[in-house]
Amino acid sequence: MSSSTTRPPASSSTTAQQQPAENSFFEQQREVLLREIGVSFEHVLANINKLNRAMEGVIAVGNEFSSVEALWSQFENVMAKDPDAEGEGQHAEEGDELRDEETEIHEGNGRSR
Repeated sequence: MSSSTTRPPASSSTTAQQQPAENSFFEQQREVLLREIGVSFEHVLANINKLNRAMEGVIAVGNEFSSVEALWSQFENVMAKDPDAEGEGQHAEEGDELRDEETEIHEGNGRSR
C-alpha cells in the first residue's frame, strides 16, 4: 500500500534530543541581537515621529507668513519697475502739455497781430 512510501512523522523524542534544554551560544547571541535590533527600530520610529512633528510645526509657521510674503512680493514688484521708463513717460506728458501751452500762446499772438 501507500503507507510504505510515506515517511512517518518525526517523533518528539528526536526533536527533544536535537534541542537541548539550553539554547546554543549562537541562538543566545541571535536572540540578543534581535532584541537590540527591535529596540533600535523602536528608537528610529520614535525619532522619525519627532522629526515629523517638528517639520509640521515649521510648515505651520511658514504658512502663517504667507500673507506677509505676498505683501513683500507686491512691494518688490512695485519697486522693481524701471524708474527711467516711468520718468520718460512723465516727461513726455509734460512736454505735450508745454507744447499745447506754446501753441495756444502762438495762436494768441497770431490773432492779436
